[in-house]
Amino acid sequence: MSLKSWQDALAALASCGMLRRLQTVTGPQRAHVHMQGREMLLLCSNNYLGLADHPALVEAQSRAAAHYGTGSGGSRLISGSMELHEQLETRLACFKGTQRALLFNSGYAANTGILQGLMGPEDIIFSDRLNHASIIDGCRLSRARTLVYPHRDVAALERLMAGEAAGRKGQWLIVTDGVFSMDGDLAPLPELVALKNRYDCLLMVDDAHGTGVLGAGGKGTGEYFGCLANIDLHMGTMGKALGGFGAFVAGPDVLIQTLLNRARSFIFSTSLPPAVVGAGLAALDIVQSEEGRSLRLRLEQLRALVTQHLGPDICTGFDGNTPILPIITGEPQATVRASAWLQQQGIFLQGIRPPTVPEGSCRLRMTLMATHQPGELLQAADLIRKALSA
Repeated sequence: MSLKSWQDALAALASCGMLRRLQTVTGPQRAHVHMQGREMLLLCSNNYLGLADHPALVEAQSRAAAHYGTGSGGSRLISGSMELHEQLETRLACFKGTQRALLFNSGYAANTGILQGLMGPEDIIFSDRLNHASIIDGCRLSRARTLVYPHRDVAALERLMAGEAAGRKGQWLIVTDGVFSMDGDLAPLPELVALKNRYDCLLMVDDAHGTGVLGAGGKGTGEYFGCLANIDLHMGTMGKALGGFGAFVAGPDVLIQTLLNRARSFIFSTSLPPAVVGAGLAALDIVQSEEGRSLRLRLEQLRALVTQHLGPDICTGFDGNTPILPIITGEPQATVRASAWLQQQGIFLQGIRPPTVPEGSCRLRMTLMATHQPGELLQAADLIRKALSA
């Protein structure tokens, strides 16, 4: 068997600045990490609240492993449904204000499983053009007819829905990211709620990057906009602001029961290890505590500081009160050069290229953590300016 075609394809990616490589971090995910024997300021982690090495999560994870062991032994429908899973699902349903929740092993598994499990060939999914890849793949797996509307364009979405109304047969579902992971902007949830009510359909929000961060109680984008109770399906992850691993969907009991019976990524996966679930419970405790509120406030303050220091010429893409700051660089080669130069200066800030973002919109995706210090972020902002002008 010849491997030349794959070698040639990789060489072609390298020649145009599109080849991806792993960069290994030594030690825990903190504001500062070690890479290749050097300390780096970490500016590309989704560990927004800095919980990934929080002592309470570490202790809870250790306690759960000591009591329940290291693995669950099977899928939830075989023997792998443990009391910790049910405890976390109960807490998550309460957190999001729904009847029930169901755990998945990752955000990708959740989105693909939800859409495949609930929708079918007679149904229509209305999907934002910049939705996460896992939503796109879930739409494909569902075999439902998928109509893509321009990013955050509610008027265009309504035109699509009005055009389909006369011949409607099956279920309709609007699906959107709550916080769009590459741009940091927010879905227009109040307007989407109005449309889902007008056309009697479901609204699903992927709030992976909003859960724990947005809203007075950290309940996410729905709470931020005051429409949490009007969202039918809340997808969230525990691997970002909650500092651990895994994902969930929260919603009506009948939909959760349907997913339990039909979502292939749930049915055919060994369930989350007890230690991971234990850490998730501890993370929710923090998010809902005064400490969690303080972390969210600090994150808002750091974002305002960095945005002001970078200036309006760089911050033109910052649209939304989130810790995701997209610094547009344009083309792949320029993005790779800027990221490499910043790494030489002790800043780990990854460049994002197609297909993750559209052609011509490569960027440095800067993300803030509540554990960053103001002074180091200001210094980093100055270096980012230099990297863009080099």
